[in-house]
Order: sequence, then structure tokens, then C-alpha cells
Amino acid sequence: EAVVSTQSTGASGTGNMKFMLNGALTIGTLDGANVEMSEECGIENMFIFGMRVADVEKLWRDGYDTRKFLSDLPELQLAFNQIKTGFFNSSEPHKFEGFVDGLISNDRFCVIADFAAYVAEQEKVSELYMDWVQWTEKCLLNIAGSGKFTSDRTIMQYAEEIWKVKSVEVDLAPVQDTKE
Repeated sequence: EAVVSTQSTGASGTGNMKFMLNGALTIGTLDGANVEMSEECGIENMFIFGMRVADVEKLWRDGYDTRKFLSDLPELQLAFNQIKTGFFNSSEPHKFEGFVDGLISNDRFCVIADFAAYVAEQEKVSELYMDWVQWTEKCLLNIAGSGKFTSDRTIMQYAEEIWKVKSVEVDLAPVQDTKE
């Protein structure tokens, strides 16, 4: 399972944590939840690629031009062209033209800027996947490191820090066997 997040957007955090609980290895940028996850399981047990927050900020400050990145990415150019011209949908060949044009003109998640780094990191994922012993070890280390992200701990932390409520002990009577 590939779980991808984009630097400084923080939108995939809880999803990535759920995948981690189930042993998935995350491929993503080092932001938000991925920072926390790397602290728990070790960054060496994740696949981190792409720009850091400072790099993204500089990219935008300098005037992010997707076409400059695309000129060095013939595979992505080909994929965009195939999507735009109906290669994958011959009955409605221009259906996704707006999607591609929109991404090229407004790549707010820097997908194009991080694409080459993603492809390089995905090669590492593919290589590791062929070594089932190391792959399994990293999966287990992710599971073992995921305890911090359980709902019990999260709910207790939210109750204390956000909702400002105190926990209450409840003494429950033992369940009676109704078969007697």
C-alpha cells in the first residue's frame, strides 16, 4: 500500500496513521503526521521524499512555474498528454483535459515539483518489496511504533487538552449470567 502526502498541507495525517496501525509503509513528504510517525517507528522505516516546508515556501516565493519542472519530466508530460487526449477514455476523449490544465496552472500541492523525488523514492519501495524479510520487518516496526496513535490515547488527549474535561471512573457491576 502506498500512502502519499504532500509537504506542508497536512491533509493525510490520520489516514496515514491508520495505515501505519495496519503495517503499511508510508511513502510521503516529511510533514505533519509523518513527522510524528517517523519519531515513533523511525524515519528509516518510512519512505520520505520531496521538499521540506522551507523548500516549498521558497518555491512559492520565487514564483512556482510547473512548466519548468515538466520540461525535465518526459514521463509526466506523456501521462498528462494521454489523459488530456482521451487515451484512457476514448468515448469522452477530452473529459479530463480540464483536470490536467488545472493541475499545471494551479499545482497548489506541488505535485509536479515533487514528482521526480517521488519516482526515485518509489523505486526504493519496489526494491525493498522484493526482500520480504526486510519489508516485513519494517511493517512490524511500523505496527509496533503505532501505539501512540490509538483512539484511546487520542480521545484522552483531546478530552484533556481540547475539550478540557476530566475522566470519570465508573464502577460497573459484574454481568449476571442469565442462564441460571
